[in-house]
Amino acid sequence: MTRFVRVLLLGMALNLWGATAQAALTIEISQGVEGAVPIAVVPFGAAQPLPQDVSAIIAADLQRSGRFAPLAANDLLSRPTEAAQVNFRDWRVVGVDSLVIGAIDPTGPDSYNIRFQVFDVLRGGQLIGFTVPSTRAQLRRTAHQIADQIYEALTGERGAFNTKIAYVTTTGSGKAKQYELQIADSDGYGPRSVVRTKQPLMSPTWAPDASRIAYVSFEKRRAEIYMQDLRSGSRSKLASFSGINGAPSWSPDGTRLALTLSRDGNPEIYVMRVADGSLMRLTQNPSIDTEPTWSPDGQSIVFTSDRAGGPQLYQVSAGGGQAQRLTYEGNYNASPDYSADGKRLTMVHRDESGNYRIAVYELASRMLRVVSEGRLDESPSLAPNGRMVIYAASDARGVLATSSVDGRAGQRLTFQEGDVREPAWSPFLPK
Repeated sequence: MTRFVRVLLLGMALNLWGATAQAALTIEISQGVEGAVPIAVVPFGAAQPLPQDVSAIIAADLQRSGRFAPLAANDLLSRPTEAAQVNFRDWRVVGVDSLVIGAIDPTGPDSYNIRFQVFDVLRGGQLIGFTVPSTRAQLRRTAHQIADQIYEALTGERGAFNTKIAYVTTTGSGKAKQYELQIADSDGYGPRSVVRTKQPLMSPTWAPDASRIAYVSFEKRRAEIYMQDLRSGSRSKLASFSGINGAPSWSPDGTRLALTLSRDGNPEIYVMRVADGSLMRLTQNPSIDTEPTWSPDGQSIVFTSDRAGGPQLYQVSAGGGQAQRLTYEGNYNASPDYSADGKRLTMVHRDESGNYRIAVYELASRMLRVVSEGRLDESPSLAPNGRMVIYAASDARGVLATSSVDGRAGQRLTFQEGDVREPAWSPFLPK
């Protein structure tokens, strides 16, 4: 069920998901990486056992991007940890274009320096080399930061591995059922609970500085929009009007929220100034207008509307005015999310077989490309560099999945038991 359909149920359905229980996270490769650049990430040298395998995390990040195909560990002809130990001929033989080596040196009881180097195998030279300090508790984060540096050195684009995702989980059953808004690393590790309630939660959205999350809660038996401050732990209520309060979306400058309200009748798009709660209504249409997302320059808003008979994407000026239809391929396109560079949108697209799948829409060429393979995929959210998308996939229960925007690489982030939905990818985190 997409968010476009759920907007009709905001005041009614409180049993959105079935009985669930939490368990460990499993990551499954669901799509290959044909055409990806071959790379070798050699296990980093370490004088003592470590709680995290830094090189394995780096390799998994690079593979997850869809741009790289790390060499399997049993195919490594050697395992250098220093530049002097590198024989480029060995790596050319196994067909890799780039090589990553490193070593982890203790600097205290729980602190380390992580040295790493990236080599161009074909040219036989070093591309980058850095030493990064870390602690025992921060090894995973440091590995993601190193993966970001490697990704940028090899592609010229900023990596988005050291980011977060927010999502909603359900646990328990009956009167013990519980909903949680959680945040975790971009690969699903390190989850922590931000909000816990016995009533459903929906539509988390990150502020552009990643310090706050706005979301919809039913804890008062009706839909209301709250803002959670992740630094202080405090929260405030933003919208509690009669009727629907849903689908919040932060403006790029963090001062406003676009949202769906039915306070004046049918669902319309409004813009709220967060500081004082003042409202401006953007749309005036007897159909359903919902799921707003801001353009990265803050000048316009894309939203879902059924004013043409079925859900399609429209664009309107952030100051109001006439909305222009964007999508025409198929009879169902909903749940838009804008890329940070303004070049593309992700959405839920219904194909000719009736499957709801994640699609990427290139604004310049107007080309729509389906990047998921499920039957009921929903809630797409783009990484801040615009190269990956996370979404909710439904089998017997809800899981999270990621895909590269070209559809070449995909993974599922699956709990052995449980239901996970409503993902939202964070902006780049402050350094």
